[in-house]
Amino acid sequence: MTRAMGAAMRRIQAGNALSAFGLGFTVPYLYVYVAQVRGLGASTAGAVLAVFAMAALVVLPFTGRVIDRRGPLPVLITGAVLASSGALVMGLAGNVPTAVVAAVLLGAGTAVMQPALATMIVWCSTPSTRTRAFATQFFLANLGLGIGGLIGGQIVDEDRAGSFTLLFSVEALMFLVLAGTAATVRLPRPASLAGAVSTGTSAKDSAKNSAGKNAGGLRAMLRHRAMVQLCVLGFVLFFACYGQFESGLAAYGTEAAEIDPAALGVALAANTAVIVVAQFVVLRLVERRRRSRVIAAVGLIWTLAWLMAGYAGLGHGSATMATAAFISTYALFGLGEAMLSPTVAPLVADLAPVSAVGQYNSAFALVKQLALALGPAVGGPMGAALPGPYIVTFVLFSLGITVLALRLGRRLTPVQDQPSLASASRLVARHTPETAAEPAPAC
Repeated sequence: MTRAMGAAMRRIQAGNALSAFGLGFTVPYLYVYVAQVRGLGASTAGAVLAVFAMAALVVLPFTGRVIDRRGPLPVLITGAVLASSGALVMGLAGNVPTAVVAAVLLGAGTAVMQPALATMIVWCSTPSTRTRAFATQFFLANLGLGIGGLIGGQIVDEDRAGSFTLLFSVEALMFLVLAGTAATVRLPRPASLAGAVSTGTSAKDSAKNSAGKNAGGLRAMLRHRAMVQLCVLGFVLFFACYGQFESGLAAYGTEAAEIDPAALGVALAANTAVIVVAQFVVLRLVERRRRSRVIAAVGLIWTLAWLMAGYAGLGHGSATMATAAFISTYALFGLGEAMLSPTVAPLVADLAPVSAVGQYNSAFALVKQLALALGPAVGGPMGAALPGPYIVTFVLFSLGITVLALRLGRRLTPVQDQPSLASASRLVARHTPETAAEPAPAC
């Protein structure tokens, strides 16, 4: 990495951490705020959360093309300003129309920020540093969310709407800080990615994708089998984990396992703590291993997590053992997340053609958003009413992650699957240039 790339990366990561800090102030309390503090009811709160997700689904299909044409910086700044406006409006929302407008602004703004940030990280990294860059982003985001949630919990008061207005004001300010920080970043030209690991194709796909390499677009992406398989895998990953955190798994824990609702907060804290503590330890273990096998291992770890959850609700143990098993479920999910952060996002970037990094990042963000929208809709009712089938379903989903990851590995080139091979080959080439050029000795 050049000095300019390093400086840009530090500013991007700082802005990302601060915006996550602002989100942590409000994310745990949005439902309670709309339903109880503003007195708009549970159905309205559910509708607001649905609008939040739908706004993201509407804007993401167009975001990637704009990023590739205009660059990620203006998209990130626009998204941050929209999200800031949405947070301010939400803090003053006393009726349904205002809350819906705020949800649209927040949903659209935060959605376009994701692929823009990912593309900026790609532009400011090299194939050999990208894994660590995305791991750092995930670490800082979780640290910011955790600290923001802890501080927000000390400020929030359900009897004072003004305390929530303060929380949303802090969130709005942090989005503006992100926009201001991003505006000072000098991004390298996209041409600096010319030496990237991937041309977007594996050996099996190169003939089909060569025509669409520079043009990008949805049609070329759909012809790229490795990317399609990664999107399917990503949907299952987010559906089986993140899509269950605050809906199906929470409903299962409180209904089937009879966990005290306060223990849900402890479980989420355990999840964040494992990510923060384990992220860079895990990074050292996975960055020189095949990405497909790391993801396959995550499927096995999450299978164990769901079996622990099954014991908590169906094992007929003591309340203490059930609570410990339930908290362990969230901790195991955190370990899997720490393994995914330096694996999946860099793989999306390495599969993308240089001219379509934004479109690939946006497509993967869209898949993630679909999973996060469908996950609670499916998991919530199942977790509360059908605890046995719920656990079996997600044990099978987790095993499916392992199978899909191993199948994806067959589509990847050796360097796409294990970027450290490229670093090793460059190191060998750097130390043996004269030897390679020398003529063979005469007999």
